[in-house]
Amino acid sequence: MREAALQYVRKVSGFRAPSARNAEAFDRAVEAVTAATRELLADIEVRSAP
Repeated sequence: MREAALQYVRKVSGFRAPSARNAEAFDRAVEAVTAATRELLADIEVRSAP
């Protein structure tokens, strides 16, 4: 999930790797997206086949 979050943040920010001054914000964004993804997947309910 972290790799997917990293890819997303790279795409949205337009940077493959942030500058040193933006690294902390970039890392926080990756962690936030990772956490949101984990929460989403944990909360999704899948219907069973009839």
